[in-house]
Amino acid sequence: MGKLVVAAALTALVAVFLGERLVALRKRCLASREVAQNHLPNCHHIKGLEYGSEDITVLPHGLAIISTGLKYPGLMSFSDAPGKMYTVDLGDPRMKPVEVRIGRGFDLDSFNPHGISVYIDEKDHSVYLFVVNHPQGKSQVEIFRFMEEENSAVYLKTIQHNLLYSVNDILAMGPESFYATNDHYFVNDILKQLEHLIGLAWTEVVFYNPEEVKVVARGLAMANGINSSPDRRHVYLAEIYGHNILVLAVQENKELTPVKSVAVGSLCDNIEVDQSTGDLWLGCHPNAWKVASYNPVDPPGCEVIQIQDIHSEKPVVKQVYADNGTVIQGCSVASFYKNKLLIGTVFQKALACDVK
Repeated sequence: MGKLVVAAALTALVAVFLGERLVALRKRCLASREVAQNHLPNCHHIKGLEYGSEDITVLPHGLAIISTGLKYPGLMSFSDAPGKMYTVDLGDPRMKPVEVRIGRGFDLDSFNPHGISVYIDEKDHSVYLFVVNHPQGKSQVEIFRFMEEENSAVYLKTIQHNLLYSVNDILAMGPESFYATNDHYFVNDILKQLEHLIGLAWTEVVFYNPEEVKVVARGLAMANGINSSPDRRHVYLAEIYGHNILVLAVQENKELTPVKSVAVGSLCDNIEVDQSTGDLWLGCHPNAWKVASYNPVDPPGCEVIQIQDIHSEKPVVKQVYADNGTVIQGCSVASFYKNKLLIGTVFQKALACDVK
């Protein structure tokens, strides 16, 4: 009888603990939040980008490079086709996407592109395109040389490493060097669910170059999007469950040291930086619970946040766009160029809007 009482007590304690953790998880996901409409003028969907545009990076003259067709564990996908890369000229009012032709030596059938970044060589202006790829659930980084005139990508190499076990996003720092965030989505399912439920802050940032690979920032509440200041002296990191953007200083040895945290009140995904102003543009999930438990009747919404003067004592955090899912769902990135805003999603359509 005593053993039964103890077992019942333990079961009750576990149930209470799990219940509390579930409530905490819903709070981190902002599960009860409903977003009010805050639309911009002259918005339209971009035909040809129907199955997600998870990440976008913009070259200095306004050519956007876009990763599409991501298959992400536990999230909705409307297409079984391999992922692709596209370009869109943000200076062209037609905003027509053009598929990037990827050269020989690369497995297109298993392409599952995620975060992207570019490095432009100051000497010869060569553009190196870095793409996070998850073929068959693996985690690796592809490096291409982007040939703008041909709208093609020459495959250079694939990088795999045990520290790059679940890469979410990437920040190119040289022809073969980069920072990468690990988010734990492409690891053991039990470990992943345990992390979400308990709320452990144990994701990290890794620095890679051919001579050295090391963890340079730890203890992060779901490290996600990563980018840098125009002078490359600071790294910006989206701590998605922390509802904030971290500013970290780049040391000579490539370690990252915390400078400040800026609250954004949303679950921000990828970070884009306006190279002329230094403003941050963030594609955010106002309610991540709806993203994870997709319901077409009550779909996930979209939020675009701009941060101005992030290094000042009082950064300006402004909601630029918001939608409750009737126009655009599951926003993951927002890129700005000369009054044109391009909003990408994890699994749905892309949207272009004018910004005054």
